[in-house]
Amino acid sequence: MTNELLALFEYYEKEKGIKRETMVEALETALLSASRRSIGPAREMRIHIDPDKGDIKAFATLMVVDRVENPYDEIDIFTARRMKPELNVDDEVEVDITPANFGRIAAQTAKQTMMQRLRQAEKELIYEEFKDRAGDIVSGTVRRFERGDVFVDLGKFEGVMNQRERVSTEEYNVGDRIRAYVVAVENGARGPEIILSRSHPNFVRRLFESEVSEIADRTVEIRSLAREAGYRTKVAVYSADEKVDPVGACVGLRGARVKNIVRELNNEKVDIIRWSDDIKSFVSEALKPAEIKSIILDEEAQSVQVRVDEEELSKAIGRRGQNARLTARLVGWDVQVQKDESAHEAFEAQVSKAAGAISEAAGIEMEIAEGLVRGGLNSLEMIAQGVDEVDIADVLEISVEEGREIMNKVQAAVGGEESSAEAESDSPVDVASEEEVTPEEEVEAPVES
Repeated sequence: MTNELLALFEYYEKEKGIKRETMVEALETALLSASRRSIGPAREMRIHIDPDKGDIKAFATLMVVDRVENPYDEIDIFTARRMKPELNVDDEVEVDITPANFGRIAAQTAKQTMMQRLRQAEKELIYEEFKDRAGDIVSGTVRRFERGDVFVDLGKFEGVMNQRERVSTEEYNVGDRIRAYVVAVENGARGPEIILSRSHPNFVRRLFESEVSEIADRTVEIRSLAREAGYRTKVAVYSADEKVDPVGACVGLRGARVKNIVRELNNEKVDIIRWSDDIKSFVSEALKPAEIKSIILDEEAQSVQVRVDEEELSKAIGRRGQNARLTARLVGWDVQVQKDESAHEAFEAQVSKAAGAISEAAGIEMEIAEGLVRGGLNSLEMIAQGVDEVDIADVLEISVEEGREIMNKVQAAVGGEESSAEAESDSPVDVASEEEVTPEEEVEAPVES
């Protein structure tokens, strides 16, 4: 038993980093519980283990009496004085009560209890070592899966990556080497737990700090970061040094730095944006590659209304609204992306103006006039000279008879305008008002040779 116990002490001390004093204390407590079955309920019993030799002794503090009534609590005066002659009745004496087979029986009985205490000591060691490592990136190997949770071997310790901390687009297999962010070290009812994550936004932040030396030495700052794990991340960077390009520093030569980060994130898209105090400029940068038509700010409500052309709308919003949503998180304002209606409003105004002119001149309803203009017939002259009643019927989706009626009204209106113009041309001219031609201004006709 002595050799076996010493070997156990040495193994846990070297491999697990548990102090021998901790193991001795755990084993003494376990043996005390086990010995009550093999020895009995002795009074003030204690167990002593020699940490260097591995010897185990059991002691009990008994009361010295004239006549023993309870052998577990008392010892007679004659027996006590053989151990210590100076003892008297009602004194206490510590007696070695170790049975002959105590080592084997106690070790078998206490083994399970001792292992539980050692596991507890190991967990306490985990907590002490990892409690200050929250926020770091660690590397490990996937060990097993339990109900969607991934357990990662970190060497001496084991971390767990819960379902919510996983990246939905990533698949893990036993034996895979992965890096993860330490979210927290929780000392719960089941002992300390190292909570890992690959979906946390700070995982990307720490990757940038390890990859970009300018961020590590504070020359470049990550002012804000927004992430949808597995799909896209937006990072806003800033440098107080005007000579340093923060975006270029993060991208690296030929994109080497950001490529390493993207590779670690399994090809997740990473947008690096120059941070700005000017919200309009910041939002414009964040929504790229979309071209912004106009930006309206509501500082009181902290909202931004962005207008873009219809063909740029899908770029600005992004797939499943991702681009606009990440921009809002990055900026910290509510960002609403809308289609720019100014060109449409201008077109509608022109349609109304042209339709109003046709309606007033030809005496037709405004709705019909608008239908003609939207069909490309935007003036009385174009209708009268370029089409017939069949064309009007096709444009307005009406009968030919109704189209003929409209055509007649238009031609009557055009005819009236022409008559008015002719009447003006036939009116008498005031000869006196015309300029006289002087003889010097007359041009002599060429003489035929």
